[in-house]
Amino acid sequence: MASTDLPIEILRKLDSATNPPLLSSSAFPNVEPTVLKGALDSLHSREMVKYKTIDREVAVLTEEGSGIAQDGSHEAKVYEAVCNAVEGLKISDLPGIVGTASAKVGQGKAFKEGWIKKEGDRLIKKAESINDVTREQLTIIKKTHTYPDAKVLADLKKRKLVVMQKRISFEIEKGPKFALEIVKEETDLTAEMLASGDWKEKTFKPYNFTAKGALTTSGALHPLMKVRHEFRNIFFEMGFTEMDTSRFVESGFWNFDALYVPQQHPARDLQDTFYTSDPVAASMPTGPDGKVLQEYWDNVRAVHENGKFGSIGYRYPWSPDESLRLVLRTHTTAISAGMLHKLAENPGPARFFSIDRVFRNETVDATHLAEFHQVEGVIADYNLTLGDLIGFMEKFFAKMGVHKLRFKPAYNPYTEPSMEIFGYHEGLKKWVEIGNSGMFRPEMLESMGLPKDMRVHGWGLSLERPTMIRYKVSNIRELLGHKVDLDFIENNAAVRLDK
Repeated sequence: MASTDLPIEILRKLDSATNPPLLSSSAFPNVEPTVLKGALDSLHSREMVKYKTIDREVAVLTEEGSGIAQDGSHEAKVYEAVCNAVEGLKISDLPGIVGTASAKVGQGKAFKEGWIKKEGDRLIKKAESINDVTREQLTIIKKTHTYPDAKVLADLKKRKLVVMQKRISFEIEKGPKFALEIVKEETDLTAEMLASGDWKEKTFKPYNFTAKGALTTSGALHPLMKVRHEFRNIFFEMGFTEMDTSRFVESGFWNFDALYVPQQHPARDLQDTFYTSDPVAASMPTGPDGKVLQEYWDNVRAVHENGKFGSIGYRYPWSPDESLRLVLRTHTTAISAGMLHKLAENPGPARFFSIDRVFRNETVDATHLAEFHQVEGVIADYNLTLGDLIGFMEKFFAKMGVHKLRFKPAYNPYTEPSMEIFGYHEGLKKWVEIGNSGMFRPEMLESMGLPKDMRVHGWGLSLERPTMIRYKVSNIRELLGHKVDLDFIENNAAVRLDK
């Protein structure tokens, strides 16, 4: 039946129905529910019909169940094969007669029902006649899609002879404007209708105030950017200034040496860091006026080689060439080092933050990529203590909805003391690492020219991990890269970290 003829057919069957409401399951057994609903909605909008949707589960025979309803159960086939053998049936011959599946399942069932028995290597008939109950049960289900005994139905489902399927049907009744003819409804009132007066004889389609407009093509913020926006708001609320993070390529000086990372540190190996091949090296570090930062350069060298500002140093021959090698920055702390050096020109309390990409030569797996985003915060002030850092961390992460924190001693080349930060995740019901923190070393800060009594807190965490937790993403490759589902990007909800 064509979909254009279906509304007329519904009206005709409804008009001739002797016992309303009209049941779609009997009146239109071969029409898809979605097609039928479309026709009913069209008639309902004209107030020609009323209908009610009925959702129910029905029992449907599987392929095996249909075969049993048609040809008999496995046990009945075994019994018949044994009856046809005059001197009994050899057990080894049974699969060739009834099939492997029927022999395997039906033999045990026939024994259990007491239909056959075993003598030696043969099967012989024990019951004079049988009643194939399974076939009868499946025949009833095939006709009615149900069975009165729930225990029997459950057993047939367990034997995978029956499955439950959701069926949608409709109870249809006449509406206040029921008619056998569908009058064309006009959708526009035109100037010609007004001029001629034809509008008086026309039937207009009612305006649907609840109809949804067509979806418009538009851009969408990536989940990472939504979480990033929330982090930025938290930092701004707490009085931080955002740092310029536009330099993806840094010299080893700013990325490692200025942060008191020794030149033999594993982080500087090729398997952990991306080095550029053209150009290979940077020029000497310079200030805003373009002059080489010679004093700072010499301080950093002295701290590494022999120690200075109270430090004994690493005591190795420091290489200027190694310090000038260009790398894809491995952390945004390189940006923080540059900002702290600028702060040394006019020392005073300051708060900085940054959120941007960093690059590491990682093996890509479900939780690691070669590039990711780092969230970093820095607080500079006089006479700060470790207790101040812990107190601030509790306030900062509380704004993210994390109220239970633990701190574990850790090692970082540029902070001492250092702490890993763990938060209790209410969803996962366990403690998870959420960041790293510490107080920048005096030899690092005094090399820049910062006052001796000025202390600097620093901490960082990834942007990807809280995003994955917030949006329940288990594989980071579903969040970034060519495997990302664009529907997920377009339809994901906004985020509030404290909710």
